[in-house]
Amino acid sequence: MTQDFDGRIALVTGASRGIGYQIAKQLGERGAHVIALARTVGGLEDLDDEIKAAGGQTTLVPVDLMDFDALDRLGAAIFERWKKLDILVGNAGMLGVLSPLGHISPKDFEKVMAVNVTANWRLVRSLDPLLRQSDAGRALFLTCVQAQTRTAFWGLQSISKSAVEAMARTWANESLQTAMKINLADPGPTRTGLRAKTMPGEAPENLPTTQVVAADLVELLKPEIFRTGELYDRISGEWTS
Repeated sequence: MTQDFDGRIALVTGASRGIGYQIAKQLGERGAHVIALARTVGGLEDLDDEIKAAGGQTTLVPVDLMDFDALDRLGAAIFERWKKLDILVGNAGMLGVLSPLGHISPKDFEKVMAVNVTANWRLVRSLDPLLRQSDAGRALFLTCVQAQTRTAFWGLQSISKSAVEAMARTWANESLQTAMKINLADPGPTRTGLRAKTMPGEAPENLPTTQVVAADLVELLKPEIFRTGELYDRISGEWTS
């Protein structure tokens, strides 16, 4: 496999399963040292085994994204070891309940906002100085169609992902004079366990696998990608600003 990410340091959240697992795996197989964040230790260990079998390297960080103090410490730990970060993939997210807005409990609302929005902001706050030290810092945050459609009963997704999109684009505008490029990606329907739960009548064989989706998204992390503050729709292959 082409080692086109050789020497890059890449941090991926939600790396123990699904799209995040495959993004981390493919980055590691292509030469990046992957810092893999997730709550599920078993999934992280499987990822570590696969990347090492391909000759790559990982640093596993079992962490709950709602442990904001740990996210704050992360930047200092990366700086102490590598002095920089080349890639940030904000993949981890929480669906929450599908419900009318007025029926969502404060606990559910706050938890989804904490994982989907606040945790990503804490990562930006912690890792921005490190990405600025890279010759081609790249950040990619995953979003979904509900951020644009505001689909009924999907309020937690539409609200939290809209906030993520606003945050990423604001950060991109604040970084125009740097080598950093910050973008968003909507992977579209993907063959995951979460998709099966929300769309139980859907035939999974008609959906792309996480491996296929991740392969497309990894391309957006290359140094030669000069777009910033834009959203990539994987289904159409189009960018929007």
